[in-house]
Amino acid sequence: MSEITQISQTLKKLLREKKITYRTLANELEMSEANIKRIFSTQTYSLDRLSQICQVIGLSLTDLFNLAEQQKLKISELTEEQEQELVSDHKLLLVAVCVKDAWQFEEIIEHYQIDQFECIQLLARLDKLKMIQLLPNNRYKILISQDFRWRKNGPLERFMEKEVLTRFMQSKFDNEGDFRFYLRGTYSESSIEIIQRKLNLLMQEAAMLNQEDAKLPLNKRQHIGLLLAMRPWQLPIFEQLKRQAN
Repeated sequence: MSEITQISQTLKKLLREKKITYRTLANELEMSEANIKRIFSTQTYSLDRLSQICQVIGLSLTDLFNLAEQQKLKISELTEEQEQELVSDHKLLLVAVCVKDAWQFEEIIEHYQIDQFECIQLLARLDKLKMIQLLPNNRYKILISQDFRWRKNGPLERFMEKEVLTRFMQSKFDNEGDFRFYLRGTYSESSIEIIQRKLNLLMQEAAMLNQEDAKLPLNKRQHIGLLLAMRPWQLPIFEQLKRQAN
């Protein structure tokens, strides 16, 4: 994640925490709401504009940069060995997923077939993996960044391909809260870059929302799977109809 993207995500998080909407921010800065949205979507902040936004939030530019740096120092990718340890123990992987979503110790043992002693052991292993910092009374501090991703072609990605993605797509996506949309087209290189950038921003926004919603009780949240994918591709039935080069 670039430095300006990190700063942008930190700003959005602070605005949500203080319940400052784009409209409110626009009024404070005597700008249109559309201009505020454009600044955040394109990440075109001048230093003066950043300073003005910080004044509305109630912190200095130095505070903003320090907060962004703290988030940047968190782990964004595990080693091959760390990923392998996770996928080799399904209970460890489950607890890792739970702590990433900010579940409390009591919530994990209440919802899953894991007793207190076993859960403490699993949390200790995650502490050893540097994914969390285990604190007194079975509390913990998350050491994973918002843009955490599994290694390309690593154990977690292979696990996802084998155990998750195929099963995830085996649905009609016709229940409340379901959404499936397939878009195809023929795009220029610049348009492809724009689409990729927007998909990355959506992923980061979803991660921020997950972090914000972690403050809510479990009965106000639900597990959601979100799949983003993009690659050069044509339906095989279309590919078969292409003329062969002479």
